[in-house]
Amino acid sequence: MARMGFLLLAFVVGCSGDDGGNTGDGADGADGADGDDDPMTDPQSGPRAGNPEGGCDVPAGAGLADVSTPRTVVGTGTAASCTAEAFIAAVEAGGVITFNCGPDPVTITLDRPAKIFNDTGPDIVIDGGNLVTLSGGGSTRILYMNTCDEAQRWTTSHCDNQDHPRLTVQNLTFIDANSKGETEYDGGGAIWARGGRLRIVHSRFFNNVCADTGPDVGGAAVRAFSQFDGQPVYVVDSTFGGGEGYGNTCSNGGGISSIGVSWNVLNSVFSHNHAIGNGGNPAMGGTPGGGSGGAIYNDGNEMTLSLCGTLVTDNEVVQHGSAIFFVSNNHTGDVHIDRSTITRNTGGSWYTQYPMISAHDDTPIVVVDSTIE
Repeated sequence: MARMGFLLLAFVVGCSGDDGGNTGDGADGADGADGDDDPMTDPQSGPRAGNPEGGCDVPAGAGLADVSTPRTVVGTGTAASCTAEAFIAAVEAGGVITFNCGPDPVTITLDRPAKIFNDTGPDIVIDGGNLVTLSGGGSTRILYMNTCDEAQRWTTSHCDNQDHPRLTVQNLTFIDANSKGETEYDGGGAIWARGGRLRIVHSRFFNNVCADTGPDVGGAAVRAFSQFDGQPVYVVDSTFGGGEGYGNTCSNGGGISSIGVSWNVLNSVFSHNHAIGNGGNPAMGGTPGGGSGGAIYNDGNEMTLSLCGTLVTDNEVVQHGSAIFFVSNNHTGDVHIDRSTITRNTGGSWYTQYPMISAHDDTPIVVVDSTIE
């Protein structure tokens, strides 16, 4: 057990930023499968978005984006008008996207990923208004962005380091996505994003999956690469799993996964996610590889991981880092854990600095007012 300071999370959620203000309560269901709560059919039920006891300030530019002047409104006021085709077309058109699907929660089930074109921004915002669930129907990824995919139109000569598109997903629930059938761009069950910037605000990820095995495939919910100038992916007031029966599952990184990407996670929850591969990375002889990072899997160079006001609990691995796997190949980068709780994550092994966290023994891990046990 490791305690730095004394943690009594008794804060009220106050996630705000200059570009969106308070993230709001949104989908505020219970913290587990309880009674008739079923976010698979009712986006306002089930585990809520974010950690209500988080209390960490959200930097300007990391909160909710302004959606007052959408380029596209999906739907014409009824649930029936909010089709997968309409949503996919809206994503292709880019810009700010909102929904008008009537007063009740609605689930839009896709049969193929919605793909972002690199010249339709520079800012692309998808806001579900806490009424919209996007489902992969158990067969497909939900969102795909790749600045280095020629099919999505190259916009610069340096696709691996460009400042756009800048994608924000907010006030949405992502469920039942499945990227197991992807071969070239694997991982990222719900969202696969390379280049530009990615931001996730007040959103939930339930029962998403990616490949079961593999040494460097991961991110049942989100897989990220090549963020502009090494800037972090912001995850704010969001939930990955959140209760028994809602967790996300992949070979590595039951929640999120990346290579060479930094993350800043604020007032969020990772629970009941699973890394089910076997053999680690590189894979041990006779194994398919994987099984690390129950909640979070970070690999690569020059990266950082920051958690503030975040709960990481009841995640599971086979191999390493039941909560967090953070391995910098060139021994750079660091981990900051502030006003957070990491507890009851099980399976596998970890290095000796902190339980449930796998990192090189020379990786700086700064822990402030947090509980790791």
